[in-house]
Amino acid sequence: MTHEIDSALIDGRFVQAGGTETFVITDSNTGETMSQCHAVSVEQVDEAVKAAHKAFGPWSNTPVETRSAHLRAIAEGMRARRDEIAEAVAKEVGMPLKLAGRIQVDQSITVLDDAAQEAESRAFTSQLANSLILHQPVGVVGAITPWNYPLYQTLLKVAPAMAVGATVVLKPSEVAPMSTQILAEVIEASDLPAGVVNIFYGAGPTIGEALAGHPLVDMVSLTGSARAGRRVMELAAGRFAKVALELGGKSASVVLDDADLDLAVAATVGSCLLNSGQTCSALTRLIVPAKWSDEVAEKVIAAMAKTTLGPSTDSTSRMGPLVSAAQQSRVRGFIQGAIDDGAELLCGGLDLPEGLPAGGHYVAATAFHKVRPESTLAQEEVFGPVLTILTYESVEEAISLANGTQYGLAGAVFGADEERALSVAKRVRAGQVDINGARFNPAAPFGGMKQSGLGRERGPLGLDEFLEIQSIQR
Repeated sequence: MTHEIDSALIDGRFVQAGGTETFVITDSNTGETMSQCHAVSVEQVDEAVKAAHKAFGPWSNTPVETRSAHLRAIAEGMRARRDEIAEAVAKEVGMPLKLAGRIQVDQSITVLDDAAQEAESRAFTSQLANSLILHQPVGVVGAITPWNYPLYQTLLKVAPAMAVGATVVLKPSEVAPMSTQILAEVIEASDLPAGVVNIFYGAGPTIGEALAGHPLVDMVSLTGSARAGRRVMELAAGRFAKVALELGGKSASVVLDDADLDLAVAATVGSCLLNSGQTCSALTRLIVPAKWSDEVAEKVIAAMAKTTLGPSTDSTSRMGPLVSAAQQSRVRGFIQGAIDDGAELLCGGLDLPEGLPAGGHYVAATAFHKVRPESTLAQEEVFGPVLTILTYESVEEAISLANGTQYGLAGAVFGADEERALSVAKRVRAGQVDINGARFNPAAPFGGMKQSGLGRERGPLGLDEFLEIQSIQR
């Protein structure tokens, strides 16, 4: 067992967590207990928010170059512990270790450097006739982050908020807390002024609500479920606090009738299975011309067969387990429900290959065919390695299927005629859409439409979320 997480970073120093709840942290590969995480008390939430409120004035008036220097120093501290973070996330969340290093750690640390550079290069003031337009930091940010990309999702909030002069009170997930606890240790050891960043743990219905509902929190930024997003909006509404929400997804991959099928299937399956499907923007609905239905099914089966399932610490594994037994049970419930609903199981399902560690939270790469568009599997976010194949007769029907859920986070379009593919992409109601497997752009704004959320993260627009506009006439 690693050391227990029994402290919270409040007002620049570690204090004993004073709550009554304790959360068990398990190794997703075996189900064995690795550590425990202790919740803070509601009174400590109040102390943290008040510390951030006190620190806001001096921090917001600190030169941007100084704030950026602090961000870069934290980035260097995190790089020094890269391998430790990667191993922790691989065991907690289940992403294979090599991928965890590149995606869960390296991309996360880059967020700190990027926010520093973007803050230094942007203009926070402009002139409009006789008005001085100021972009001012929002104040105290209450940040609530999930377990699937624990460090990345945290830094998408902490880094830009710090960069523009806001202060932060962070409640990361108690399910996978080890990487954010390392962040807390790096911050505590740095010369960042006390109160600028405060970090603690606790359950959403108690500690999360105490943070989101605190009268001194000027903005709440949440990454989580639609249910949690609705509750945050309710809590913030009474005082008209600003809210940014990055919620769920049921993203569609639309394959046009002139597309490269091999590319479309490979890219879609790769997205669906990344992090064992525990990715909000995963492409989990493959929408194809009806005439290609059987051919696509065969290609999906072949692509999924190449994805070796195993422990995240094994170098041969291309997909690891899910984060917890509860998540495993939830995903298996979706699979059984689809089978009961009459969907055709192409591969995977409830069976597992032999040789996996007993007690691990594994689910095989799974694909279903002949799924009803209105069915639970086609409508709800599974958050596991499960792909749904849907068919269409016309492009209009394909677009209707793509837009036919409550979500609108991400999507993809595949087609040889790029102008045609672009015209379809523009009609997909999603915050970001890739064409023909285009590479990820870290500077592009990330966020959703409909019930996938409000606001954007990453890049220059990610800084805007933590700013208020003031005009001064003279």
